[in-house]
Amino acid sequence: MPDLNAGALQRYLRTPEAARFLGLSGRTLEKHRTYGTGPTYRKLGGRVVYALEDLKAWVDRGAKTSTRDPGVGTVLPAKRHAPIPYAGKERR
Repeated sequence: MPDLNAGALQRYLRTPEAARFLGLSGRTLEKHRTYGTGPTYRKLGGRVVYALEDLKAWVDRGAKTSTRDPGVGTVLPAKRHAPIPYAGKERR
């Protein structure tokens, strides 16, 4: 039988806690979720939770060392953006 206590436990935060961690308002984090520009989240029943490692990864995506540095990626603002073309099978 596997030992469930062997690894580090995954930490999940609700929206208000995750927003505080990121330095955002809860409403801004909700907007990011609506527009698809925010960190990965999970639904547990009717609850939205964020894994701490997903919040850190989302923040790290916007890391830059200077104004000239293109960085790894971009953290988009919480607003509607042009749809990104879907690469793969056609969605229904």
